[in-house]
Amino acid sequence: MSKNKQPLIFITNDDGIHAKGVNELIEGVRSLGEIVAIAPDIPRSGMSGAISALNPIRLNLVKKEKELTIYSCTGTPVDCVKLGVNEILDRKPDLIISGINHGSNSAICVIYSGTIGAALEGCVLGIPSIGVSLTDHSPSADFAQAVKYGKSVAEKVLKDGLPKGICLNLNVPNIPDVRGLKICSQTPGHWTKEFQTAKDPAGHTVYWLSGEFLNEDPDNEQNDEWALSHGYAALVPLQLDMTAYRFFKTMSFE
Repeated sequence: MSKNKQPLIFITNDDGIHAKGVNELIEGVRSLGEIVAIAPDIPRSGMSGAISALNPIRLNLVKKEKELTIYSCTGTPVDCVKLGVNEILDRKPDLIISGINHGSNSAICVIYSGTIGAALEGCVLGIPSIGVSLTDHSPSADFAQAVKYGKSVAEKVLKDGLPKGICLNLNVPNIPDVRGLKICSQTPGHWTKEFQTAKDPAGHTVYWLSGEFLNEDPDNEQNDEWALSHGYAALVPLQLDMTAYRFFKTMSFE
């Protein structure tokens, strides 16, 4: 890797190294520093914080040019971060960006998302980290607005850093002109009707993950789902410490 003093930006995703989102992100932030990308060789969505504990991981060089190195990895998004930081890079990244994901990672999706899992892993390693998602699952989605807001947040984080134990979850609506950026809270809610059933050729029942999101606070202008539905990019600070401190005073086993 280059020994120069410009920022080192590490990029990964969960849609795979060939996804349009990650490649547009790479091009969109190249002006901010040296880029090293390590992303799964195939889509690995919904991996959350999964790691390859029982199988070896393989790394393949995809592209090498000035200030840009891209690898594919046979592991999960979190594997990509761990491998990059511990084995591949010659210095600690100044920033990790995970995305741009095809599809929203707002509300409760943060606990399932491989995109956010990778950002949280960066946070574990003490590296300022951002997850970026677009509310469009299409392989050919228009990522212009997501790149714009992702780059803006990246510039801010490179300049000011992030507190220890905090990473950022940025979701951008699939519209041509986003109204602006709102700092939000995570929308409370859960998924319902989560499976569709069908029969395979042998007549056995199979289950396809589907579902509808039930927003438990739809009128709260502070939450990320409200912001996205009203044309704003939603930026939610996430924290590693999951301790329910407010429960301390009410929990007792005496």
